[in-house]
Amino acid sequence: MTYDLIVIGGGASGFFGAINCAERKRKMRILILEKSSEVLAKVRVSGGGRCNVTHACFNPSEMITNYPRGDKELLGPFHKFLCGDMMGWLDDHGVETKIESDGRVFPVSNKSETIINCYLNLCQKYHIEIKTSCGVSTITAENKSWYITTSAGNFVSRNILFATGSSPAAWKMLKALKHKIVTPVPSLFTFNIKHPIIEGLAGISLPSAEVIIKGQKFHEQGPLLITHWGLSGPAVLKLSAWAARELFDLKYCFPIIVNWIGMEANIVLQKIQDLKKTHGRKSILNFSFFGISKRLWHKMIMALKLDKSNFADLKSTQIHRLMNMICHCELEVKGKSMFKDEFVTCGGIDTKEINFKTMESKFHPHLYFSGEVINIDAITGGFNFQAAWTMAYLAAEAITKNLD
Repeated sequence: MTYDLIVIGGGASGFFGAINCAERKRKMRILILEKSSEVLAKVRVSGGGRCNVTHACFNPSEMITNYPRGDKELLGPFHKFLCGDMMGWLDDHGVETKIESDGRVFPVSNKSETIINCYLNLCQKYHIEIKTSCGVSTITAENKSWYITTSAGNFVSRNILFATGSSPAAWKMLKALKHKIVTPVPSLFTFNIKHPIIEGLAGISLPSAEVIIKGQKFHEQGPLLITHWGLSGPAVLKLSAWAARELFDLKYCFPIIVNWIGMEANIVLQKIQDLKKTHGRKSILNFSFFGISKRLWHKMIMALKLDKSNFADLKSTQIHRLMNMICHCELEVKGKSMFKDEFVTCGGIDTKEINFKTMESKFHPHLYFSGEVINIDAITGGFNFQAAWTMAYLAAEAITKNLD
């Protein structure tokens, strides 16, 4: 049997593309091939198991500023299908969503299973076949059809949608088809740091810290989280995305400057000087400063050997050292840590080789791409999923038009 569409990759983008094709053409013969034993794995773990489906940014020009790679290419597609369209699509299919204070969008159920069940039920409704534990080894084009060799047999299709995510095997196959693959490197990772200041403080968060990569142009401000292995949170994850290639070149060993409260140094300096005048008799160690966690504050003060001092005791040099500890704390990063199931990769098919009106290969008719298999990635917050939905939507639109 010849399928109208075979989707290679049983993740978010692949399922969304298949379902959108089926909704446009109810009699399409569609098959999804997934090499692992589980489909929609990233959907399941996204957002801590709640599934951060998109981000509430309704202006395409503003939306693309969240993509270190692929911003220009996504501008046109986002004019056709953006977060509001995705939220509307989910609502039409029985999944109510909510916008949280930071702009992230989740199902009201707070369960990724809500999205997974929606997709699986729609596949059943439209008779979309799903084969798991079915790794693809080769694809070849012949007589306007695609011939696919897999671990579970051979298949033929009029169209292929590559939605394999960060798959070295998929990139190898596409390279054999003369597509250029931009060397993949990790993105969205945490910083491994061993330092007395943060040792034993896992779980402490700073709501508005600033992190700067010393000697580089990259800096981010936002929530910062101290972990067992170093620093994480949106500020670090966003920084890792923007500087993904530079940090790879540095072999993930580099110094950072942390401003724990994200406040300008001259303002902090003035605050400390004011405290010396107004709260001179107060112990520095026991003072709650700018909302910094007491445990972290104690570590800072102990490191500066000011634990037995009052504010009135502070000399000018000590005031500047305290300000530097708060605003210019230098830490050495010695490696990275990545979420096992949620990692994102910078790299993939060169965007110049794809028609972003249709997501079709410029080299091979009826070969389409969607999601992270392309050299497009975003910061954390639902942006990677939105790119996946948008690209799959455009691919589905083009595939079904070609079948007319």
